Amino acid sequence: MGTGEAPVKRYNRELRDLITAGRANPSWIVSHRVGLDEAPEAYANFDKRDNGWTKVTLDPAA
Repeated sequence: MGTGEAPVKRYNRELRDLITAGRANPSWIVSHRVGLDEAPEAYANFDKRDNGWTKVTLDPAA
């Protein structure tokens, strides 16, 4: 496994099609879902690469 910036435009449509067809479920990589009020702390944890902070999604309704 490597790290770095993903070439999103290269895989974007193919991944979308796999997700909509039910052949891929990328949600397993999301480690935390937080509300906007928790965003600064979540970003700090992610930025420091704290253990377990792999991908964070923000939920304005939370």
